[in-house]
Amino acid sequence: MNDYRTDLRLNSKDIAIAYFLLRLLMGVNFLNHGLTRIGNIPGFVDSMVQAMEASYFPEPLVRINAFLVPIIELIVGVLMIVGWRTRTALTVTSALMVILMLGVTSVQNWDAAGSQLVYGLILFILLACSSFNTVSVDHWLKTKSLSSKPEKSV
Repeated sequence: MNDYRTDLRLNSKDIAIAYFLLRLLMGVNFLNHGLTRIGNIPGFVDSMVQAMEASYFPEPLVRINAFLVPIIELIVGVLMIVGWRTRTALTVTSALMVILMLGVTSVQNWDAAGSQLVYGLILFILLACSSFNTVSVDHWLKTKSLSSKPEKSV
């Protein structure tokens, strides 16, 4: 007779696949955020300045940040999709979320703040569980460098 508890064990291969799919999902999300905005950066910047009019941030600071957002989104999206420099991409994206959270909360856009929290939680999970990032360029490069090291003779 099978004990029902034996079916509840975590499988590291399943976790690695789940990690890959979540990383891919976030990567596609950020890539498309960047792609849809990169073609019209001036328009995006103007819309951000308008949305942040009621904030305490000076307009030049809003403009600089708004100009950088699509570029950063595009780059981190690509890095997350392929799993290259994943830790750096997740850290940069988390920092971006903090900056965006400062902006949306300064104008009391609580709906956007809730979305930012969800992004932050997913980024936390991805960073905290990075040991499962085995379907990635990072993992391939790591295993390649380990296999190319000559063995030491005793």
